[in-house]
Amino acid sequence: MVLLEISSGWESFFQLIGVLLIFLFVLVLTYLVTKWIAGYQQGITYNKNIRIIETFRVSNNKFIQIIQVGKKYLVISVCKDTIHLLTELTEEQLTYFPSMEESKKVNVNENFQEILNSLKKKFPRK
Repeated sequence: MVLLEISSGWESFFQLIGVLLIFLFVLVLTYLVTKWIAGYQQGITYNKNIRIIETFRVSNNKFIQIIQVGKKYLVISVCKDTIHLLTELTEEQLTYFPSMEESKKVNVNENFQEILNSLKKKFPRK
């Protein structure tokens, strides 16, 4: 009777290990297929003549986009069912602002004490 209980315990353990291995296999397979599809889609759109420079959301399904088509820059409005050309820009009319990541660069050489002191100066004691 005890031998039967021990063997069923080992049986359950091996079933658990088998299910975990199948789960890991499916997880790895999903990762590899996703990477392959992303590479395929990037290869399709790479080195084409149309590029989206900037997108601005006006409402839920309305956008204004600056796109580059060849050497021309176009401003278009993209709605749910329609696309309209608003104007054409020259390269000199475009203004490039630093992105959020570029504007928030942290000085790596600054130590914690300097950061704490600068915060103390901003928030004086009452």
